[in-house]
Amino acid sequence: MYDYIIVGAGSAGCVLAARLTEDPGTKVMLLEAGPPDDAPEIHIPAAVATLIKGPYDWDYGTTPQEHAAGRSVYWPRGRTLGGSSSTNAMIYIRGHRYDYDTWRDAYGCEGWGYSDLLPYFRRAEDQQRGETPHHGVGGPLRVEDLRYKHPLTRAWVQSAKAYGLAANSDFNGEDQDGVGFYQVTHRRGRRWSTAAGYLRPAEGRPNLTVVTDALATRVLIEKGRAVGVRYEIRGATAEARAEAEVILSGGAVNSPQLLMLSGIGPADHLRSHGIDVLVDAPVGQGLQDHPFVNVMFAAPRTKSLWELVGTRALVLHAALGRGPYASNIAEAGGFARTADGLPAPDLQYHVLPTPFVDQGLVEPSERLLSVLVTAVAIAARGSLTLRSASPYAKPLIDPAYLADRADLDILVAGVRQARRIAACGPLASLLSGEHAPGEHVVSDEDLADFVRRECATLFHPTSTCAMGGGDDAVCDLELRVRGVDGLRVVDASVMPAVPRGNTNAPTIAIAERAAAMIRG
Repeated sequence: MYDYIIVGAGSAGCVLAARLTEDPGTKVMLLEAGPPDDAPEIHIPAAVATLIKGPYDWDYGTTPQEHAAGRSVYWPRGRTLGGSSSTNAMIYIRGHRYDYDTWRDAYGCEGWGYSDLLPYFRRAEDQQRGETPHHGVGGPLRVEDLRYKHPLTRAWVQSAKAYGLAANSDFNGEDQDGVGFYQVTHRRGRRWSTAAGYLRPAEGRPNLTVVTDALATRVLIEKGRAVGVRYEIRGATAEARAEAEVILSGGAVNSPQLLMLSGIGPADHLRSHGIDVLVDAPVGQGLQDHPFVNVMFAAPRTKSLWELVGTRALVLHAALGRGPYASNIAEAGGFARTADGLPAPDLQYHVLPTPFVDQGLVEPSERLLSVLVTAVAIAARGSLTLRSASPYAKPLIDPAYLADRADLDILVAGVRQARRIAACGPLASLLSGEHAPGEHVVSDEDLADFVRRECATLFHPTSTCAMGGGDDAVCDLELRVRGVDGLRVVDASVMPAVPRGNTNAPTIAIAERAAAMIRG
């Protein structure tokens, strides 16, 4: 018997396991569907592209997207200790103050405004630059400046400033607007996931049990209370019991799927799959994600990042944590606004000194600069539903990309701005033509068609088990699932709306605050 069972050892689950077991009297089981994070490529930042479509990836795909040329879009999600923090591009971004104040004011999430969450961002952080009112030191999550910056990304930053965007050395400080290099979750040039930062120091505690390769198939609910979890491990079925709580930390895909498999979700949908309804709740509804489109430019005179990695670079990284393998690939970028009067940026850039074709599934072979133009103020809402009552069936994921014209307009405006930046400063002499969409694509409608054909996920799904101040939200303001005692969700799925920026840091802060709530 455990006090707490945590399902999912990702960005949130590792935080919870570490924080809850700081109390030696609290017994915790942490279940992870994937394998351990012991592959060398997980810990080498520039090897991130080798992790997709493999044993560390759930390898999801969306339903055909009506407003995005009818395409199914590949969705990678981390499936190992550390979850997506072990497979992502390691960018440390918190989001804008306006995002969290909107959670509080528009969604009734009292206690989840920016000033409420800032102490938990700071508590998690071990900031290389030192302590400030916005940053913490000594926390489990190491945040560092990049040890390697490619000449093309340096040139992009200079050109963006020449175009007129402000320089910003800290997107997590007073202002988010502007351009610069991203800080990353690295320690001495190596990936620093939540498994590395939180779980490793806690693994030796006698009150923590970590089980990998264990797929949770059902939350056990008796008399309206969650009492344990059923899971499959190496072909066998097992059960574990929790005296205090079951906590779902599987992320915006797996947590709603497990809730629905357990009888918590839209009643008619559950009945259509022969699942007994325990709680009729909008689980899986309200899905949000950041869509991006890639604008690529030819850079024939500058060696691309893919040309710089190899045996010598690998030896350098192994010895000193430096060189091209210390690149997170998406080295630079920033935030901008496509119109006057916006309360916060609606556009984010990620700049890669290498081709990024078909979401990284195509091996690079050309010298190209990739500028990922990303809409971060999203209007569209999608859904996640069950494909069947089998826990092995991947759910139906419909992010409703571009269903709201406003999202499409942001990306079209972003493509135009990316082109103007490329014509300024040092890039004007380093680049020799536009690879995608191509100079012939000029009109708004042609650019819109390009966006529809090419947009994809920036890997930031949220909001499928959203918290809220009203009874219609899946979770209450302490992230407890309404209608079931002893059951909580702690991960990106509880966000009422996706924040402006990468979602790993906000997920960690949510887990820090949840751990504090649980411990009282």
